[in-house]
Amino acid sequence: MSLLEVKNLNTSFQIGVGTVRAVRGVSFHVDEGESVGIVGESGSGKSVTMLSVTGLLPDYANISADSILFDGREITRLNQKALRALHGSEIGMIFQDPMTSLNPLFTVESQLTEPLKNHLHMDKRSARARTLELLRQVEIPNPEARLKQYPHELSGGLRQRVMIAIAIACEPKMIVADEPTTALDVTIQAQILDLLQNLKRESRASIIMITHDMGVIASMCSRILVMYGGIICEQGDVREIFYGARHPYTWGLLNSIPKVQQKRGEKLIPIKGTPPDMLQPPAGCPFSPRCRYCMPVCRAYMPPVTALSDTHSVSCHLLHPNAPKIEREV
Repeated sequence: MSLLEVKNLNTSFQIGVGTVRAVRGVSFHVDEGESVGIVGESGSGKSVTMLSVTGLLPDYANISADSILFDGREITRLNQKALRALHGSEIGMIFQDPMTSLNPLFTVESQLTEPLKNHLHMDKRSARARTLELLRQVEIPNPEARLKQYPHELSGGLRQRVMIAIAIACEPKMIVADEPTTALDVTIQAQILDLLQNLKRESRASIIMITHDMGVIASMCSRILVMYGGIICEQGDVREIFYGARHPYTWGLLNSIPKVQQKRGEKLIPIKGTPPDMLQPPAGCPFSPRCRYCMPVCRAYMPPVTALSDTHSVSCHLLHPNAPKIEREV
């Protein structure tokens, strides 16, 4: 059963020089208890998509959608008060940089107890007991001492754990993790990913993992959405994306991953060029200026979505019966 279902989401920002079309006609769903990864380069629309769904974008963002259903409720019809209640109690958000997301003026205890008091209406004693339980749950050592500390007194890994504790405080049905391991070293990254996996098993919450790291996606998610230029260019389960990808952009992402069996001196294969200017996005496929297989039709028309299975779909003109037969270069 779908917990979240998004249909034809569009998000733009009006700035001095024009309109930035950050998300263009995105549709997807997340089932109950499912882990979904959204992957792509910086500027592809990953974070803006989920910030649009959760209503956390600033007022100057223009958001429209045919429908955004969360647990059977139409989010687009909720007022600000109802949205705030939904964010705190049923949707948890783990932001990319905990140092800028945690308030430097308040202690860990203050920031952890706020959602408990506002959404679960706990008294001070119950809230304190719950915060200690949360810090132990996210494996923070000596939690009693940590409660009185400020964010700047914690390491990057501990700050990220505090962010996770805040996100799961009210036992949400869905957790959105926006690049939760980007600023951490490899060892701490592995610990945070293990922690998220354990929390998912214990709470059975759905997780949406936003990242540019295909390795993180492979270890965390059962299904993947590949975004580029504000659209979903390919989506499928992990095996379909890693072993049966059909979009040249997905091939580029996979070919740029370091491989265990890679020979010494062998270079990674980068994706040449730069992401499109979303003030003036291409008329056709957004990847066409960088695609080595680009055809004239790619520059002129947005490719239709082709379903390859119940879970695997691709938006690429190469799947047309009359297009050249291209195999992924590994």
